[in-house]
Amino acid sequence: MAIIRPFECVRPNTEVAARFAALPYDVYNREEATKEVEREPMSFLKIDRAETQFSEDVDTYADEVYLKARELFLKAIEDGTLITDSDKSYYIYELTMDNRTQTGIVATASIDDYENNVIKKHENTRADKEADRIRHVDSLSAQTGPIFLAYRANELINAEVKKAKENAPLYSFVSNDGIRHRVFKINNPESVMCIKNAFEKIDSIYIADGHHRAASAVKVGLKRRSEVKNYTGEEEFNYFLSVLFPDEELMIMDYNRVIKDLNGLSSIQFIKALEDKGFDVLEAKEAVKPSKKASFGMYLEGKWYELRAREEILSTDPVDGLDVAILQNNCLTPLLGISDPKTDKRIDFVGGIRGLKELEERCNKDCVLAFSMYPTSIQELFAVADANRLMPPKSTWFEPKLRSGLFIHRI
Repeated sequence: MAIIRPFECVRPNTEVAARFAALPYDVYNREEATKEVEREPMSFLKIDRAETQFSEDVDTYADEVYLKARELFLKAIEDGTLITDSDKSYYIYELTMDNRTQTGIVATASIDDYENNVIKKHENTRADKEADRIRHVDSLSAQTGPIFLAYRANELINAEVKKAKENAPLYSFVSNDGIRHRVFKINNPESVMCIKNAFEKIDSIYIADGHHRAASAVKVGLKRRSEVKNYTGEEEFNYFLSVLFPDEELMIMDYNRVIKDLNGLSSIQFIKALEDKGFDVLEAKEAVKPSKKASFGMYLEGKWYELRAREEILSTDPVDGLDVAILQNNCLTPLLGISDPKTDKRIDFVGGIRGLKELEERCNKDCVLAFSMYPTSIQELFAVADANRLMPPKSTWFEPKLRSGLFIHRI
């Protein structure tokens, strides 16, 4: 039973929404974030990454950075850049990329559901990455970057979403990266109750993207829960900002691998070793974008190959059966000596949004080998989470990215 609640949303006024909405804070390094804020001074990124307001000699995680974030947030409310809806509502967030549309419900999810594993995870979090967002949420007393959640599609919820989209949108704009964003509001009491009740009948919700933001929001909520007198459970810090998408509308893109060296092997030796490890290696006339599971593209010494995993190295295990695990367990670890792809400096990861040309360019620049992957499916993600297991690093790449600053939940 998932508790998914409507909330009083803080959001940009219609005139500035397109300029205010920003890509997630962790898409940028500090230099890139600073340049983006210089390009668009109204961007929410200046609040999300307030170090952009300081010279480089000020540490990214200095106290004054979080104080500045709070100051800028409150100023945006004061000057009318941000407005507050006084009614508890759900919102519909529709994103369209390359003529493919996905539509989610903006709401708040329960930190108890997170703790009790009704909201399921597939990735570990790192304390150092959590620390920054914990301080950001705590300083603003607000959650500003929604967690990307997924659920198995539900007919009642689909019908309410369809009905809401018959109304005029609150926002409709195309961002610089060509993504169309439309937002609708659901505050009709019958529709609100229908959505709330429908989610209460759903047993499992899944974090698709945003594990660190979720963990941070939960830790702030638990901290405040321990501090408050006359605790009721209804306080807003018991819930965290989310956008929930039905599985049928989601697309996971490939997350490709580039390697710095062949671990002392020649190209001929490496190809022979792949064959010995359970792969058929076929020369290709053009760049290989895998079209089915257990197949891989490989770029080596200016040539493309197709790798096909033979039956002997396939698995029905929810983790070991993933394509990223097949490659890791039968090539990267035994042949290339890359046993921990999270920490090994000899491997890097390239999101599928960058295309196969990026793999070739990396091999001409600082790598010698690239693998193009078949994307992990949303059903595979669900299966791993249902088994209380973890995905290998860099298994999924979600596009389009949800914008921060369009929806803010004050706690």
